[in-house]
Amino acid sequence: MTTYAALLRGVNVGGGRKMPMAELRAALEELGHRDVRTYLQSGQAVFTAGRGDQEALAAELAEELGRRFAFACEVLVRDHAYLAGVVDACPFPAAELEGRQLHVTFLDRDVDDARFAALDREAYLPEEFRVGDRALYLYLPDGMGRSRLAVQLAGPRLTKGLVATTRNWNTVLKLVALTAP
Repeated sequence: MTTYAALLRGVNVGGGRKMPMAELRAALEELGHRDVRTYLQSGQAVFTAGRGDQEALAAELAEELGRRFAFACEVLVRDHAYLAGVVDACPFPAAELEGRQLHVTFLDRDVDDARFAALDREAYLPEEFRVGDRALYLYLPDGMGRSRLAVQLAGPRLTKGLVATTRNWNTVLKLVALTAP
């Protein structure tokens, strides 16, 4: 059995796309997963499963949630090893920053710097981002809510064809702990 984190995109934020966490837990349990827990109200769940195809697990959960709710829900599923690797590979001095200053945008596939070539990175300083393994690391000194860079990175021109969902550093660390064997 492997423990996974399910990351749902865009639920319970901004007043729309409401999804009670009890319903998310029930959906995962009905799919046969065990040790189901949710974290916060913004669409994170942890569960154990006997099979290891993260993309299939994500598609299965997205389909089930689509049946239960009146909206489609994009889902990424990641195991502990991946999440721990994201923390270990952080290009910013995470220990020196507040959790609200550092974010990770999880992606459904790898991207390279060429995708962001047209973005004038210097225009957004001191905000910065770096590309990682199916992830973008964002350093946002004033947090996500005031970030001009985060708005650009989430725009359709840069995210076209991707499933992307962002979590602050504190949530990333908690998911690493919750998925630990």
